[in-house]
Amino acid sequence: MEKKPDGGEKSGGGLHNTIYEQQTRSGRSLTVGRRLLYQSIVPVGLSLMHLVWRWSRVVSVVGAEHIQQALAVAPSFIPVYWHQHQLFCVKHLLAQRRGGVKLGFLISPSVDGELGAMLVRKLGGVVIRGSSSHTGARALRDYYQALSKDNVSPAITPDGPRGPPWKFKPGAVLLAQLSQRPIIPLAYAASRAWRIQWDRFVIPKPFARISIAVGEPVYVPKGLDAAGLERHQTDMELRLQSLATQAKRALE
Repeated sequence: MEKKPDGGEKSGGGLHNTIYEQQTRSGRSLTVGRRLLYQSIVPVGLSLMHLVWRWSRVVSVVGAEHIQQALAVAPSFIPVYWHQHQLFCVKHLLAQRRGGVKLGFLISPSVDGELGAMLVRKLGGVVIRGSSSHTGARALRDYYQALSKDNVSPAITPDGPRGPPWKFKPGAVLLAQLSQRPIIPLAYAASRAWRIQWDRFVIPKPFARISIAVGEPVYVPKGLDAAGLERHQTDMELRLQSLATQAKRALE
């Protein structure tokens, strides 16, 4: 394994933070049987995802130039989108690999997290081994390592999956202030879709038309007090709402 200057390691195709070593070592082991089970589940999940991507047609991308605008200044950025909009925001970001985007996802270092890690690797994303379900400071460190030192653009869903939906939590704003890398918000709309009742996750129906909206890079200055950071949260929430509206209008 490759040692990182700050004590982290690269392992298994992902980025690993050593503050999780004890948790990983003391947890359940990844048995041969469990690995085989995960290896059989991942192709099914990938097939379903690609099926939805194929049966829908992207007819509009508003603001596509904003990603290259951000990359012209720094080699990574912070993509944010609502949990409910993951399917096509992720698809669009993965398609930017040729343009220099290394899309990352924070995945738990636990045994159960290995299923998500396998899926991310198959999609061509970068696995960041850490956990947002522990302390916010730990998750922030994991994201910062990937963003500033490994030039990975770590995807953040600011409202979940635990919710509340459509509420912008502070993590992405704090990360942008710490790293001085921009936030780029994204949203999408489908002409016809299913919405899962418990979290309103959007799944386009067959032959749906899709519109994606990409917002301008947003920089968070250093030295802001708590009130200033809260204003940025509110601003980002409004930007995501506006992008969702733009995406819907592009389908009219």
